[in-house]
Order: sequence, then structure tokens, then C-alpha cells
Amino acid sequence: MTGDGAAPRDGVTAAPTAELATERLRLRPYERADEEAFVALFQDDAVARYVGDGKQTEQEDRALFGRVFDKVYPTERFAVWAVERGGAVVGHAEIKPSPSDDVPGWELVYILARSQWGQGIGTELARAVTEYGFALGLPEVWATVDADNAGSIRILDRLGYTLRGERLEDAGRVLLYAIDG
Repeated sequence: MTGDGAAPRDGVTAAPTAELATERLRLRPYERADEEAFVALFQDDAVARYVGDGKQTEQEDRALFGRVFDKVYPTERFAVWAVERGGAVVGHAEIKPSPSDDVPGWELVYILARSQWGQGIGTELARAVTEYGFALGLPEVWATVDADNAGSIRILDRLGYTLRGERLEDAGRVLLYAIDG
């Protein structure tokens, strides 16, 4: 999670972490008891490969989890969810103001455990968070994706996101997608 200091965009200044439900998923605010599941998700090499700057230390992931409670939830600046399936935390999701000038609005973030890949769960999750963004009144929702992350690119295409640009980062090429509300 980056961007906790990003300025409000599109006139939306807060996004409380409301509970959301899909056919197979429950998106809910994190509880302190979720820390081990959160850290395990972010410590998985295959998962972390496409997350922000890549895999961080366990200590950094624990600090990140703590910031959810210390900085994000008290201010309701943006929504951050634990993603449950069958009562187990299997992912993480956010919708937040982008800290980047080349992404001029709010950004969709989703991460799923490998056990959930290839089952349509990513599409279900991304759709729910995108719809939540539109319910907040956002005119569009953005997503950034590593150019090598074919699975996420397929999900965004399936949902109607369109490629709006790209940028080069230290880790490689990042594609910028958006969907209008």
C-alpha cells in the first residue's frame, strides 16, 4: 500500500472500508487477527512478484499491516479489505487515490493467494472493487499492472478497462488501465 499521503482526487475525500460481498467472496475490514494471513500472502514469492516494488521483508510487511490500523482506517482516506473465501483470508484489495501524476484518479489494487488463481476469483474481486469506486461517485477507476502480469491484464480487459498508457520503472514496464463509470 503506497499513497497514504496522496491528495484527494475527483472530489472524493474518503472511502470507508464497507463490507462487500460477491457470489464467492466477502470483503471486510482487516482484524488484528488477520496479520499472519496478510504477511503470508505478501511473503509468497509468486504473489509478491507483481506487488508494488516486489517482495519486502517480513518486518516491512508487518509494518504495512500495522499502518492499515494506524493510518488508513482512522481517517477513512481509502478502503482496504481482507478478502475472504470460505472463511479464510485469501487476498487483499484497496481502492485509493493514486500518488502518481500519470494516474489521475483512484486506483484499484487487488492481490490473491496462488490457491485462488485461475478460478475467476480475480475478476469477481476486481469487479466488486471497481463497482464500489463508482458507487463513491468516481468518474473512472484506474489500475496499474506489470506488463508481464498476463493474468491481471486479462482480468482488466474482461471488465472493460482500456489501456491508457505505460511507464518504465526500475522493475520494468507498467501498463496504465482505466474504466469510465
